[in-house]
Amino acid sequence: MNKTKVLIVIAIIAVLGSFYMFDLGRFITLEFAQSQITTLQEFRDENFLLTAAIYFVGYVAVAALSLPGALILTLLGGAIFGLLWGLLLVSFASSIGATCSFLVSRLLLREWVQSRFGDYLAPINKGIEKDGNFYLFSIRMVPLFPFFMVNLLMGLTPIPARSFYIVSQIGMLMGTAVYVNAGSELAQISSLSGMVSGPVIFSLVLLGVFPLVGKLIVNTLQKNKTMKGFAKPKSFDANVVVIGGGSAGLVSAIIAVGAKAKTVLVEKHKMGGDCLNTGCVPSKSIIRSGRIMSYIRRAREYGLTDASAAVDFPAVMDRVQGVIKIIEPHDSVERFTSLGVECVQGNAYIKSPFEVEVDGRTITTRSIIVATGARPLVPPIPGLEDLGYLTSDSIWELRELPKRLLVVGGGPIGCELAQAFSNLGAKVTQVDMASRIMPWEDPEVSAAVMQQFEKDGINVLTDHRLTRFLNSNGVKSMEAEHHGETVTVEFDEVLLAIGRKPNTEGFGLEELDMPLTPSGTIEINNAMQTAYPNIFACGDVAGPYQFTHMASFQAYFAALNSLLGGIWQMKANYRVVPWATFTDPEVARVGLSEQEAKDRNIPYEITRYELDHHDRALADGEAHGFVKVLTVPGKDKILGVTILGYHAGELIGEFVFAMTHGMGLKKISAVTHIYPTLSESNKFAANAWRSARLPEKYFPIIEKFFRWQRGAG
Repeated sequence: MNKTKVLIVIAIIAVLGSFYMFDLGRFITLEFAQSQITTLQEFRDENFLLTAAIYFVGYVAVAALSLPGALILTLLGGAIFGLLWGLLLVSFASSIGATCSFLVSRLLLREWVQSRFGDYLAPINKGIEKDGNFYLFSIRMVPLFPFFMVNLLMGLTPIPARSFYIVSQIGMLMGTAVYVNAGSELAQISSLSGMVSGPVIFSLVLLGVFPLVGKLIVNTLQKNKTMKGFAKPKSFDANVVVIGGGSAGLVSAIIAVGAKAKTVLVEKHKMGGDCLNTGCVPSKSIIRSGRIMSYIRRAREYGLTDASAAVDFPAVMDRVQGVIKIIEPHDSVERFTSLGVECVQGNAYIKSPFEVEVDGRTITTRSIIVATGARPLVPPIPGLEDLGYLTSDSIWELRELPKRLLVVGGGPIGCELAQAFSNLGAKVTQVDMASRIMPWEDPEVSAAVMQQFEKDGINVLTDHRLTRFLNSNGVKSMEAEHHGETVTVEFDEVLLAIGRKPNTEGFGLEELDMPLTPSGTIEINNAMQTAYPNIFACGDVAGPYQFTHMASFQAYFAALNSLLGGIWQMKANYRVVPWATFTDPEVARVGLSEQEAKDRNIPYEITRYELDHHDRALADGEAHGFVKVLTVPGKDKILGVTILGYHAGELIGEFVFAMTHGMGLKKISAVTHIYPTLSESNKFAANAWRSARLPEKYFPIIEKFFRWQRGAG
């Protein structure tokens, strides 16, 4: 706590202590006010400005310090100054005092509250940022909510101080007028409880609810305006039409049909989408083949001599396709048809929010789910189109291992495939314009992976901006600018892995003028709802995370909300989002990284467990990496976890579970883990957190006790 905060706390404690120690509250009671009203009115007649100034300052102080008595002062304002002047003084004094209380709460408590409960408060913060003025105005209109509590709680939210003051000034005006007017009859008031009648309070409640009702009406009108011009059919062919048969689309369809809704799934290419056909499944299959070759090269480390193997690249690619074929039936038309989904092969086109056309056939539907995925991003670099290139979609068609492979991109796809092809024998150069590969992870993680890449023989060129591609007499090359100099690299094939572009074109979204985000994804709310109330989107086309598991996560909400028809909405919470990059060493993360915590000024403590001394990692010859846990200072609440090392993607699951269910490191420490397994590293990290917080100052006393117990004096 800095000096300013300390001084404020001391001042508040001193004032509050004096208030209660000297029983100053007796001067702002109904009885005292009634007994002194004549004297105060006479003083006002002689010194109006002085009386008004003293009253104003006193009211501001009471409101700012959240002292009891604001209601009495409001009544007193009406009794002394009358309705007009009383309303003017009370309105400004109460708003200024409330804002002071708001600012003190924000200065002293907000940072601590947000750091400790930020994940849980994220939806509230987002709601306040969007509609905070409406909420505050409604609360201010209703005198049932404690004045001081509203001030203190709003100080913990993101609402701007200026907005808080203005909305409070306007919102409290009606209630203030009622109480100031009641104060003109102060002598006749027998108790505060019976001062304002039930009908008056009910009227104020209605006034408070009015802005929310008004907002609801505005939203409804906006939705009606959006849907205007589209005729709603009297009957529908389907409850929901899902466009796209990838991970998001398949999960949406299976949830909808499981709820006994008539479900139509439209796919123009292959069922299973990118994940099955060109993404997760084939990439992990080729990574495994490459990993086996890397182990063969390390055979002497395990006491195996004369171990060797030759890479039969066509056979490797056949195995990749074989794995796809084994999994394919799970995502097939036959399986989904057997479950009750009507699978339609063809190109979908959204004619209206209620109509989807598929190759001439029009399907009427109550809801539409867009799950069209994304495709590899191809940069407009001179010479690229003439040269020819590979992407994560087309690389699986290769039947000959490139001798020299250029990988453009330092993200997950680029890193995984660069290492896989290097392990299989290709001479790989990886180039990226960022200052390091895996730039979304902590620098030490990027450095560790890059060190392994260089050990594997991969030529990693970071901070290189591609300027053009060349093809001179059949020799392919690229030129890049690096610190003002031109760098040239020759290659046989180039793989583009710089990201993926959402598929939003060519099926009616342009004609609907569907809003998109700056990154090109469809704009949705947390219910997966687009600007059209009955059109939903999920998966890579919706973002913000382009992971298969997040596509499935979003699909759950899209499917249920599309069927509920606006009666009730389930909203997704992105508080706990895990991911992994399957390089060697693997990288897995959930929640905040250390770099993100620094960038966002979030207080944290770090607990690390190094895998160098882990028994199972040593036995497997994989004793490198770490488990790094970020926690709330002084608490075991987990803010984020990064794991670097062998099977990191499997190990992260325990932390994902813990964060999802609000469990801290103490819970993980208390769980018995099987020895010798890698999962023990999670427990050891939790134990390290506990060990660092042992009460060392009491150790000498404890040591003396045990010496006494042994009779050693």
